[in-house]
Amino acid sequence: MYDYLQLAALVAVVREGSFERAASALHVTPSAISQRIKQLEDAVGGVLVVRGKPCTTTVAGERYYRHALQVELLESDLANELASGDAAAAAAAPPVSIAVNADSLATWVIPALAAFTEETGLRVKLEVDDQDHTTEWLRTGRVLGAITAEAAPVQGCRVSSLGVMEYRAAARPAYMRRWFSGGVTRDAMRSAPALFYDRKDELESRFVRHVLGFRNVRLVAHWIPSTGAFVDACLHGLGWGIHPEPLIREHLRRERLVDLVAGKSMDVPLFWQHWRIESATLAALTRALTRAAKSYLV
Repeated sequence: MYDYLQLAALVAVVREGSFERAASALHVTPSAISQRIKQLEDAVGGVLVVRGKPCTTTVAGERYYRHALQVELLESDLANELASGDAAAAAAAPPVSIAVNADSLATWVIPALAAFTEETGLRVKLEVDDQDHTTEWLRTGRVLGAITAEAAPVQGCRVSSLGVMEYRAAARPAYMRRWFSGGVTRDAMRSAPALFYDRKDELESRFVRHVLGFRNVRLVAHWIPSTGAFVDACLHGLGWGIHPEPLIREHLRRERLVDLVAGKSMDVPLFWQHWRIESATLAALTRALTRAAKSYLV
C-alpha cells in the first residue's frame, strides 16, 4: 500500500515544478515535501524525482505520478458525487489536464470545454503540442487524455475516432502572382517562402511530398508559433501555409486567400485517447469532445 501523502507530494512537485512551490500548494514546509519524496523513493527502491528547474520525473517516477493522478481523479469523482453538484467542491478539485493540438484548440475544442465545465463545474488545464506529439504527454502521465493523430492506443488507454480535419494550402493572391506566376512547380516551391508553426510542424513538408509529389524539396520557412498570427501572416503575404479549413473558410470565400493548387487539400484524422479507467469526469469530457468534433470535423 502506498502512502498517499507521499504520492500527493510527488504530484505537487511535478505539477508546480519545485519543492518550494509544492510545499506552498500543500501548506507544508519544503523539508516536509523533501522528506515525503525521500520516503516514497526508499519505499519503491529508486529515484522518482530529478531535482532541477523545473523538477522532472524519472521513468519510474512517471509511472507513480500517473498512478497518483488516477487516484486523484477517482477521489475527485467521489467528492463531486457526494457533494451532489456542489459548485464549491467542484472548484476545489484539481484541474483536468489534457493535451491538445493548436489547430483543434483554435477551431472546435473551446466549445467542447465550455460544455464540459458547464456540466461538471471542473477546471481544465491544457498542454498544447503538435497532433503527432500530444500522446507523449499521455505516455508520461502528465495528462489524462490527448487529442492526437495517433490511432494506436497508448498502453493503458482507450482511443476513439473524432473525425478528420481538412487542411488547405493557401496564400494571398498577390503572393501567388509573385512566387507562382508560372505555376506551383518544384523550382518555384524551393524559393517561395512557406509558413511553419514550429519545428515540430511537418504539414507543409507533407503537402509538398505527398500531395504535390515533389521529393527532396527544402522549403524556405518563416516560423509563426501562433494560430491566429499564422493566418494573419498568410493574409499579409508573408508566405504560403497549411491551414485548418474552418479557420480560413471565409477568407477563401471572399478570395482574400486562394488555394495553392485548386482541388488539392490534405486530411488529418484526429483521435481522442484517455486513461482506461471508469470515471465520471472522463465520461463527461469524452461526451463533450465527441459532440463538438461532430460539428467541425469531417
